[in-house]
Amino acid sequence: MIARVIRLFKIARKLSVSGAVETVNQIYKLPLSINIFFNLISLGSDKKNLNKEKKPGERLCIALESMGTTFIKLGQFLATRPDILGEELAKNLEKLQDKVPAFDTYEAKKIIKKEIGDLQFKNILDLSEPIAAASIAQVHIAKIKEENIDKEVAIKILRPDIEKLFNEELDALMLFAYIIENTFSKAKRLKLIEVVHLLREITNIEMDLRFEAAAANELYENTKNDKGFNVPKIYWNFTTKKVLTLDKVEGFSIREQDKIEDLGINLKLLAENLIQHFLKQAVRDGFFHGDMHQGNLFVDKHGNIIPVDFGIMGRLDKNNRKYLAEILYGFIQRDYNKVAEVHFQAGLVPQEASKDEFAQALRSVGEPIFGQSIKDISGGNLLAQLFEITDKFNMPTQTPLLLLQKTMVVVEGVARKLYPETNIWEVSRPVLEGWLKSIKSPKSTFDTAINTSTEIIKRIPDFPDFMDKANYALQLLAEGKLNLGSRVNKNLEIEEMRLKNFRNNLIISFFGVVIVILLVF
Repeated sequence: MIARVIRLFKIARKLSVSGAVETVNQIYKLPLSINIFFNLISLGSDKKNLNKEKKPGERLCIALESMGTTFIKLGQFLATRPDILGEELAKNLEKLQDKVPAFDTYEAKKIIKKEIGDLQFKNILDLSEPIAAASIAQVHIAKIKEENIDKEVAIKILRPDIEKLFNEELDALMLFAYIIENTFSKAKRLKLIEVVHLLREITNIEMDLRFEAAAANELYENTKNDKGFNVPKIYWNFTTKKVLTLDKVEGFSIREQDKIEDLGINLKLLAENLIQHFLKQAVRDGFFHGDMHQGNLFVDKHGNIIPVDFGIMGRLDKNNRKYLAEILYGFIQRDYNKVAEVHFQAGLVPQEASKDEFAQALRSVGEPIFGQSIKDISGGNLLAQLFEITDKFNMPTQTPLLLLQKTMVVVEGVARKLYPETNIWEVSRPVLEGWLKSIKSPKSTFDTAINTSTEIIKRIPDFPDFMDKANYALQLLAEGKLNLGSRVNKNLEIEEMRLKNFRNNLIISFFGVVIVILLVF
């Protein structure tokens, strides 16, 4: 308990010294008591003087980068949540650089050997110095012997003790979030406890490289027949919780346009392929790469797009994919009433809202787009308008769709760099039309009917028991003992209970110390 409090004070000092608190204060005007606390805790230290000419969001990026792994990841997570920070600040945080000094190659070899075992380690014939280093892991190039064939691979290795360090700092941040939320009522809208809790869950998955390997493997299986999109193969015998091994990428970064053009590759076609492959992943498969910025995309000599870094992936269920396709296709058709209807059917808009007003709001977003090339469309402004509509019509935040929307903006941006005249709506049309036709075809309808009938037949023997349970549930509901509206995240609830318990223990300990002092003196 004491260690947690000490760590909290160290983090508070780090926040103050880095300039992060000063920058946040310029944006949100923090309460006077918080400013006084951070000024006191930073006494005796040299505060960083951040460039006043830069935007507050850019200065916050610099501050977070200087504070290490936990805060870099916090900034990256908040960049995906404009509903919490606002569109402009979230957009600035997207520029956060996740680059830190590499750890020693000797240490990397020790980790690999411990993870895959002595016997398998002998099949690694060569290991380069690190070619890239981020806050959680670094990457080496190696040669391995797989089925008696020498292959060049990339090996990603977690930093030593990174999980322990990250969780310790998050424990302290969780306590800090709890104190702020329970001290200042206005801070509750920021959902700080929820933010830290979600960050812990997401990053702990990211720190298990088996999950990233599984994501890469699923994307590979989904897209292996898609011409022009190649996902690197995973080598499971050389992959563990702390080590990920996959094919070395042979090609150029998608940002190296001169080199790509020298290969004779058509940049217009490459831009269109990028958009269409992303949409196929989203609406056809319901599983898409959620971090498709330029640094994560390569192009080989044949013009194939090769993605890397599968730590952030998005997933949409069948209904969301159907609604997404119909919404986007409705925009293409400029049928705003249809788009509004789909929103209501999907439960994305409260039923008491006006469909006509919502359709009018959608028209205000869609009409400025048509007749323009992608170079004239601001993805950031479009998103900002969508979030304004979300707020106006009390639409609940759809986290998977939020990630999809942000990834779409990134993909648009990459396409714009390749070929400024690309029109995302025209390029999207064949993918959306094709998928909508496939799900509405007679074969699809027949398959759905068969699957539904099969499920019903399977459940017939359980029907009497089901009716008994339903009757009991209705009885509880009538007696007020069952609340169907309570869908609380149990893990988050447990975390909050732990914090309350910690607070109570802290108060008891404080009074215990006071009593001992009074008795002694």
